[in-house]
Amino acid sequence: MDVGFVNSNSLGVCRAGMHAHRNMTPSPSPAATCMKRRRHVASASARLGKEEWGLAGGRANYEPLSPVSFLERAATFCGDTTSILSGDSTCDWAQTHLRCLKLASALSRLGISRRHVVATLSPNVPAMYELHFSVPMAGAILCTLNSRLDGAMVSVLLEHSQAKILFVHYQLLEVARMAVNLLSKRGGHLPTLVLITDSDCPSTIDTSSVSYEYEELLATGNSGFEIVRPNSEFDPISLNYTSGTTSRPKGVVYSHRGAYLNTLGTILLFGMGFMPVYLWTVPMFHCNGWCMPWGVAARCGTNVFLRKVSPKDVFEKVTEHKVTHMGAAPTVLNMIVNSPLTDRRPLTHKVVVMTGGAPPPPQILSKMEEIGFSVSHLYGLTETYGPGASCEWRPEWDSVTPEEKYKMKARQGIPHVTLDAIDVKDPDTMESVPADGKTGGEVMFRGNTVMSGYFRDLGATEEAFKGGWFHSGDVGVKHPDGYIEVKDRLKDIIISGGENINSVEVETVLYNHPAVFEAAVVARPDDHWGQTPCAFVSLKEGLNADAQEIIDFCRNHLPHYMAPKTVIFEELPKTATGKIQKYVLREKAKAMGSLTPPPNPIYSPAN
Repeated sequence: MDVGFVNSNSLGVCRAGMHAHRNMTPSPSPAATCMKRRRHVASASARLGKEEWGLAGGRANYEPLSPVSFLERAATFCGDTTSILSGDSTCDWAQTHLRCLKLASALSRLGISRRHVVATLSPNVPAMYELHFSVPMAGAILCTLNSRLDGAMVSVLLEHSQAKILFVHYQLLEVARMAVNLLSKRGGHLPTLVLITDSDCPSTIDTSSVSYEYEELLATGNSGFEIVRPNSEFDPISLNYTSGTTSRPKGVVYSHRGAYLNTLGTILLFGMGFMPVYLWTVPMFHCNGWCMPWGVAARCGTNVFLRKVSPKDVFEKVTEHKVTHMGAAPTVLNMIVNSPLTDRRPLTHKVVVMTGGAPPPPQILSKMEEIGFSVSHLYGLTETYGPGASCEWRPEWDSVTPEEKYKMKARQGIPHVTLDAIDVKDPDTMESVPADGKTGGEVMFRGNTVMSGYFRDLGATEEAFKGGWFHSGDVGVKHPDGYIEVKDRLKDIIISGGENINSVEVETVLYNHPAVFEAAVVARPDDHWGQTPCAFVSLKEGLNADAQEIIDFCRNHLPHYMAPKTVIFEELPKTATGKIQKYVLREKAKAMGSLTPPPNPIYSPAN
């Protein structure tokens, strides 16, 4: 039974994801385009002259792109190479391939087929990795839910996705149970629960609401299962929900083609050679882990799993397993550089770190490299399969000062090779802004690794793809060398007395204060200025600073109108991916009310 997936024609993917017609005229669906290309190849010899050109088209020279092929390749040519390290458990690529085939078979026996949604609610564990292959092998769509959501939000997403099965880690079983109960009360379709366990799972756990245990279900499968290949490479492979309100969740649909291409683009950005060792700190529920479940398989590498992301655990795994690559949000980097020396271990080799999710403060990048990590900056959104651009290092930058070097590294850069285009445009005129590093506009994307669209929300898809580009909602500038730099989110710009203040610029200065651990700046309403900058700050352990000291520090390093007028000291709320939840802070600042009283009304005889 189809789950109501909005097909690629109605999603309008052609407008931004496939070199849109700029006049917004209707385009054929990607699936139709794909079939048309196949017919084009198949009939090429007839149209061009078979004897003259010697062309033929068919299975020999065309296969729909799908990242599932990366697993098959790894199993065939590196079958005895370690694929998974998790605690005391290990697995090689031949075993991983066999397990994924059996799980796909078991899903098929449960009635899962094309365009059915299979959801997960789990931290990064080997089962999550296997599901990135098993679910599409069964022809279905993988929906990885944020493991930090509460039962109410999970129930909304289960209802919206119409998931047939929910794989849930035992630590999150109560959340899943609450979600299913709420869904039942609304009369929604109830997914079958499959419990993911491990060696720490207590034997007393209540499994009355669970239909299957993961390993037991996998054991029922057939290792000779024939993979359900996509009919078209534009078929959906996964569904990722952005953070939003319960009234209007936004499900981002990825295709087999986009996932395949973005995987290649990302491993190129990583400089990932053959048989890397990858440490999992980026949650797999976030943009399918930046497409790296597929990427590690493509390079026949080893996946190293962490029970908990902490600086001590990161250093231990890096040294124990000789980790070569890892990804991390800037908040994780901040934890590492501010970790006590007792938690650290000397690094005997360079570890390539890709960071993204928020603009990283230059000083954090500098300190990471002092420790021994080589950090590069990725930029993208859920709608661009995660990484879409990177600050590729140019040889002429080797001669700049260290301070300038890390400012350069903090830029968002240029598109990776499988995207197509990234630009900064005036959203009203759709004209590119001057490449002067000063004129602001909206960052926009176009190409093969832009989402297919928002699941069951054609209106939102069309709005996002307006003008033939995907609108990111980020404010940025374009430098003379073409590299872009994100200044802020459109909704995070502070307008004070008619002046635009980029919160990221203020935060960068705050991170330079020796006592500041984390900082976020939002708008506080003001009856006189309209808005004023309000800084939320957490301090490093053992260090102190008061509000006036922070304000004076900013005034000494910024135009005075940009300096915070309010400073609040507290732990900053974050998402599961380490992003600071600015919307929570905006509400707090809004609740404070105006800092200054309204100006005295001017007397008028008419009043």
